[in-house]
Amino acid sequence: MAQPIRHDWTRAEVAALFALPFNELLHRAHSVHREHHDPNAVQVSTLLSIKTGGCPEDCAYCPQAARYDTGVEAQKLMSVDAVVARAQAAKDAGASRFCMGAAWRSPKDRDVLKVAEIVRAVKGLGLETCATLGMLNGEQAATLKQAGLDYYNHNLDTAPEFYGEIIHTRQYQDRLDTLEHVREAGLKTCCGGIVGMGETREQRAGLLQTLANLPEHPESVPINQLVQVEGTPLNGVQALDPFEFVRSIAVARILMPASMVRLSAGRQQMDDAVQALCFFAGANSIFYGEKLLTTGNPDVEHDRALFKRLDLHSLEVVEEANTVHADIMEADSAGCGHGCGCSAAA
Repeated sequence: MAQPIRHDWTRAEVAALFALPFNELLHRAHSVHREHHDPNAVQVSTLLSIKTGGCPEDCAYCPQAARYDTGVEAQKLMSVDAVVARAQAAKDAGASRFCMGAAWRSPKDRDVLKVAEIVRAVKGLGLETCATLGMLNGEQAATLKQAGLDYYNHNLDTAPEFYGEIIHTRQYQDRLDTLEHVREAGLKTCCGGIVGMGETREQRAGLLQTLANLPEHPESVPINQLVQVEGTPLNGVQALDPFEFVRSIAVARILMPASMVRLSAGRQQMDDAVQALCFFAGANSIFYGEKLLTTGNPDVEHDRALFKRLDLHSLEVVEEANTVHADIMEADSAGCGHGCGCSAAA
């Protein structure tokens, strides 16, 4: 019998899951995963930063914040033709979802109209579309929906009580309001957070509790491991234990059984064994390509080899012997690397 979908998790319940013996937690998470998903399938997405740098926010992890000296230069929004060329290359290589990020705190209406034009063009290629542009109001979300946008990414980043240690230029409620606008417009939500920013296990539990208790579980839940970038305030923070990251994936799977749980930023820092544990614990989505915004992503050939060694196959591209025979484009534009396109919405 499949686990019921709940939206009433208590902090104590989530903390108790984190505290389970490691093998017991993984067993429970994998059992839930098998009830709702093909345990050997992984969804693959491609990410492109369509407007890079110059963000006015102060997210402590983000190299696109204008106030930090990280070597990321502000760039204008890419043209429709330039984005479509990248999207077509991704499709030709086997991608089925194209994610676009822009470094805005909150886009102006004229910006949204330009992105809507891009979305229509990318959608016309037959690709699923996802965007992360910062805070949206209801009308802007509706405009993007009408243009054919499928998903909107807007991460919560961390637990409500730790949020003020990471960001001061917007409130937690601002993020929840944007998610409400996105849901009301009929868009699917991509919403997760970042772990390893110096938070406690209790605060990691708080992030996942908040996500699981949203009115609707996000269809996609990216769990990012902090990528430390020189020049940002979080550079030098103590690294998260790899097994604690695996625990976070497992708890996310138990709390949100039907969601796609994505290994996003930080995957380059994980060895193959840790990634294998994450897939067993319920991760079934990745960003695929040689580069994830400003941070490295595992090499395409390495990913193929890992999929083959673990007998995994792409959710979109299932070939003989369950290998992935699709080169996904290199997303070589700059960004924070946490799967958000660095709109400061991540």
